[in-house]
Amino acid sequence: MANLKYWVWLTTRNSMWPGAARRVVEYFGSPERAFYGTQSDFKQIEGLNERIIKGLMDKGTARADDILGDCDRLGIRLMTCQDADYPDRLNQLHDKPMLLYMQGKSFDFDEEAAIGIVGARECTAYGKSAASRIGLELARGGALVVSGIAQGVDAMALQGALKGGGRAVSVLANGLDVFYPASSRALQEDIAVTGMLISEYPPKTRTDRSHYRVRNRIISGLSLGVLAVECKRASGTMLTINHAQEQDRDVFAVPGSIFSEMSVGTNWLIRQGAHAVTCGEDILVEYRDRFPAKLAGRTPLSPQEREERISALAPVPPEHPVPEPEREPVPEGPKKPKISREEQTSLFTDDQLTLLLALDKGSLSADELVERTQIPVNRVQSALTLLQIQGAVSEGPGRRFQCQVELAD
Repeated sequence: MANLKYWVWLTTRNSMWPGAARRVVEYFGSPERAFYGTQSDFKQIEGLNERIIKGLMDKGTARADDILGDCDRLGIRLMTCQDADYPDRLNQLHDKPMLLYMQGKSFDFDEEAAIGIVGARECTAYGKSAASRIGLELARGGALVVSGIAQGVDAMALQGALKGGGRAVSVLANGLDVFYPASSRALQEDIAVTGMLISEYPPKTRTDRSHYRVRNRIISGLSLGVLAVECKRASGTMLTINHAQEQDRDVFAVPGSIFSEMSVGTNWLIRQGAHAVTCGEDILVEYRDRFPAKLAGRTPLSPQEREERISALAPVPPEHPVPEPEREPVPEGPKKPKISREEQTSLFTDDQLTLLLALDKGSLSADELVERTQIPVNRVQSALTLLQIQGAVSEGPGRRFQCQVELAD
């Protein structure tokens, strides 16, 4: 913890930027040695202006102590660029982040088929649908989805990944305890539990326009490739794509209508050589040989296959109606279709399977399902909606839900 204090001190100096911090650490060997550096020492380092040197001469550590206290209280981990588990993908960057704040699960990014998904905040319905579906298919296929958390493409891609029962990482342009936009709070909290939140900024740091360009290089840096879903020719999404190209990452794009302003950027990228993507498999196939343990045997169902399996859940009416006997017997309820273990993982997410098991003994309300499964309410509601669409769950009087399928053991 004492060593981390100096990393926090260095990276929070006034006017400090990642490239300057890297030069300071390279010159001194560690932030602790830099803490005891003199003005003449700092003047020997190329690229440090007077404002940065003035900040480095401020030896106060009260703010660093407060930040470490906030991290301990919030369950935020810190990773320095000198740690053994620091991703090599980031270490290759000339402007690598010197210190990262992380919350949630841990991932070995160098062993992950991580795919960045970016796009416009003010995207169209087409863009939202594409981001959600591809995010779901990538996650279900074993990839790790990486994005921001803004409204629009970013949020839809992350939501799709979570619905697919997969893992997601969100890189924020503010502190991990700050919710921006406010509407992202539930999604951000879900990712903190099921995936990972990452930021270069300490707790309580508010979002600033200048943070996004800095943040975007981490999204592309952690990823094998970056997918642009919808964007204008000049946009923040294109800046992320520029980072990806500079970092020698693969570039993918979703083609769109020639009449849509929001597809000008993605269509242009395809003309420049980006891989055209219409489904998650278009990306997964590029990396399956490199990550066989992660991606092999986890090919997502095609839309037609998925529809066929979903429709198979509905009871099929008899071809020839049976004539009623003179004395009508007490009718038995329709036999529930039985879903094999193999089909269960193809048709349902982990959340959906948990809800189906909870409903196996009888009908329950959404609140009762939240209490019984400990799944956040927004995820329960999302899973219930999809299960109703699939015909696996029905809603009865009093908004109580019943299971309409039988899960094989």
